[in-house]
Amino acid sequence: MHDTLEFTVKKEKDEKMKETLEAVYSALVKKGYNPINQIVGYILSEDPTYITTYNNARSLIRHIDRDELLQELVKSYLDV
Repeated sequence: MHDTLEFTVKKEKDEKMKETLEAVYSALVKKGYNPINQIVGYILSEDPTYITTYNNARSLIRHIDRDELLQELVKSYLDV
């Protein structure tokens, strides 16, 4: 039962991270930015000015742990 609880919490956390990233992506598109370049710039530098304040995107992305995000991106890319 303990494993199920951990899995459920991790799944919910991953889903929240995905929803946040999608909201940030959408805000960047709406403001005319290249969202991939801007998000990568933010991840590499942790400089919040890469992310627009439109729709509270800058505040939202700062709630994501960059290390966890990078781990999930690599896992997703490698399908592991």
